[in-house]
Amino acid sequence: MMEFKDQLGRVIKLAERPTRIVSVVPSQTELLFDLGLDEEVVGLTKFCVHPNDKWKSVQRVGGTKKLHFNVIDDLKPDLIIANKEENTQEEIERLAQKYPVWISDIRSIPAALEMIKQVGELVGKRGQAIQLADKIQLEWDGLKDKAKEIKVAYAIWNEPLMLAGNDTFIHEVLTWMGFENVALKFNDRYPSASSLQLIQAEAEIVFLSSEPYPFDESHQKQFVRKLPQIERGFPLVDGEMFSWYGSRMLLATAYFKRLLMELSLRR
Repeated sequence: MMEFKDQLGRVIKLAERPTRIVSVVPSQTELLFDLGLDEEVVGLTKFCVHPNDKWKSVQRVGGTKKLHFNVIDDLKPDLIIANKEENTQEEIERLAQKYPVWISDIRSIPAALEMIKQVGELVGKRGQAIQLADKIQLEWDGLKDKAKEIKVAYAIWNEPLMLAGNDTFIHEVLTWMGFENVALKFNDRYPSASSLQLIQAEAEIVFLSSEPYPFDESHQKQFVRKLPQIERGFPLVDGEMFSWYGSRMLLATAYFKRLLMELSLRR
């Protein structure tokens, strides 16, 4: 019997290397496939859209916060991969009564890299996971402090406008690159903010994310009309690059380099 500790400090026991894995976290689902577990992943959520061919062909088990327990039972998993924030405590506790459930808790870049290594150990892909984490670390080191303290607000929801604040992975990504996250002035993980508050917080730019709220060009135009005081505008950004903490972090570096270049032209 093998014992593994998850990122909440819980211990799970596996009799052997898992061969029937259900992942209920999109970014970690992508990681599992990128580690070569094409046959072992038997269930994923409707939001696990990467890789696209797997999203189309692998059994879906509901949404991240509304799982279909009967479907999961039919799959007979020997391991479930979950996350403290993306899944509900009630549903995960229910699953843990039947199955080994490994839970991540990620609010920093180091925690994300450690998760990759721990998942690799858990599923028998230790070497590949270490290699991937080391490569991500090297690429992200090249992004460190490149934004030069641009004051930014990162919008995750509209009406009410909500921002990514302190103690979130998005905040850590922003600060890693050198942005100053004005949402810290509102003392909440996901604070609401009025137009006046954004101005008072001296936001220079507002990122409009593609998820969880799908901001588009129509919202962008509305904000430009409503808040001309925001000097550097309201660029639409890819939420996956800012919030997916698995192997997508490797793809994110090229995206961020382009974004930083575009922002430099807005000065």
